[in-house]
Amino acid sequence: MDSLYDGLYDDADRERLVAEPPKRVDAPERTAFERDRARVVHAASSRRLAAKTQVVGPQSDDFVRNRLTHSLEVAQVARDLSRALGSQPDIAETAALAHDLGHPPFGHNGEEVLARLAADCGGFEGNAQTLRLLTRLEAKTFDAAGRSVGLNLTRATLDACTKYPWRRGDRPGPKFGVYDDDLPVFTWLRSPETGQRQCIEAQIMDLADDVAYSVHDVEDGIVAGRIDLTRLDVGPVGEIVRDWYLPDASDDDLAATLLALRDVGGWPASSYDGSRRSLAALKNLTSDLIGRFCGAVQDASGAPGPFARYRADLVVPDQTRREIAVLKAIAVHYVMRSDDRRRLQERQRELLAELVAVIANRGPDALDRPFADDWREAADDAARLRVVIDQVASLTDVTAVAWHARLTGVSGA
Repeated sequence: MDSLYDGLYDDADRERLVAEPPKRVDAPERTAFERDRARVVHAASSRRLAAKTQVVGPQSDDFVRNRLTHSLEVAQVARDLSRALGSQPDIAETAALAHDLGHPPFGHNGEEVLARLAADCGGFEGNAQTLRLLTRLEAKTFDAAGRSVGLNLTRATLDACTKYPWRRGDRPGPKFGVYDDDLPVFTWLRSPETGQRQCIEAQIMDLADDVAYSVHDVEDGIVAGRIDLTRLDVGPVGEIVRDWYLPDASDDDLAATLLALRDVGGWPASSYDGSRRSLAALKNLTSDLIGRFCGAVQDASGAPGPFARYRADLVVPDQTRREIAVLKAIAVHYVMRSDDRRRLQERQRELLAELVAVIANRGPDALDRPFADDWREAADDAARLRVVIDQVASLTDVTAVAWHARLTGVSGA
C-alpha cells in the first residue's frame, strides 16, 4: 500500500530517533507508518483512554463516549478524509488515535487543574503531554545512553501528532505542544523552516477531532436527555460561540448558521424519545453532519496537491467553521454548564489538587515504579514536580479517585 505514496514521503520522514534493525523476513511485511499505528494501538496509554472522561464521565452511562471511543471515531474520520485527499492515511489515523493520549483524568477540567499546579515546572497541556508520552514515558525503545525514547515513532508520524507546534508562551492562550525539557525531540522532528505551521496530516487530525466531537457530543447530550434540537435557546448558544470559538461571529452569521443546520436532511422535526426509530434517525443525523463537514473541506481544499507533509494545506470554509462551532456551543451550554456538572467539576478539581499535593509530599513511595525512578533521577524540585504531574496525568478517572482515597483516607469524588 505504501507504494502509492512513495513519492510523497522520503527516508527522513520514515526516520526514527533510534534506528531499528529489519524485522524477521518471515513476518508480515508492514510499512514504517503501519508499524507506528500498531505501536499506538498497543500502548498502555491507549487502553487507559477507555476510563477517561470525554464530556460525561465514562462510568455514568454505557452509551456515552469516553476518550477511547472518541479517538476511534476521530481516527475513522481522519483516515477517510486523508484517503480522499490522496494523503497517507496511516499517518493521519495514527495521529488521531494518539491525539488525546496526554489528557489527564476528568477531561479538560483536569487539564486546567494540572496546568495551574504545574506552573513552576513548565505548565501542563494535554497535547504537550501526548508528545511526552510518545517520545519518553511509554516503554518501548531506549537509546544508546539508556534513555527512553518512548514508542520510537517515525518523524512524519510524530509531526502529525503535534497539534500545537510551539512552546508555552509563544502564542496567546493556554494551548502549546511541547514542554521545554522535551525540546530536543521536538527540534528533531520539526524543520526550522516550518515555523509554527502544522503539517497536512496534523491538519487532517485536527479537523477530524473538531468534526467528531462537535457532532458526537451533541449526540450524547441528546440521548442523555440534556439536549433537544427542536427547542434550542439560541441566545446562550450564540454567546458561547463568541466567547469560546469565533469572537467575530455576528448575530446574522449565527442565525444563518442555525438555519443551515436545520436544513440538513436528518435534522429532527420532533424530540428524541428513546425509541429504536428515534435512535436510528439520530445516527443518520450524525452521519449526515460528518459527511457535510468533510465533503465541504474536501471540495474547498481540492488543489493544489499533493496532500503530504508541507506541500498543501486544508481549506475549511467559514460556513463549516461556524456550523462546527455552533454544535460545540450547544454541547457546552446544555451539558458542560449544567448545575450538576459544575458541582461535580468543582469536586474533581479539589480531588486532583489534593492528590498532587499528597504525592509530592510523600515522594517516590507514592509513585508507580517508572515514575519513582524518574523522581530519583530528577535534578531539582521543578523536575520532581513534573514527575508527579506525569504520574497523575497517567491515571484514569476511577484510579484518580482510588489513589486519592488510599493516600488521603478520604473517599468519594
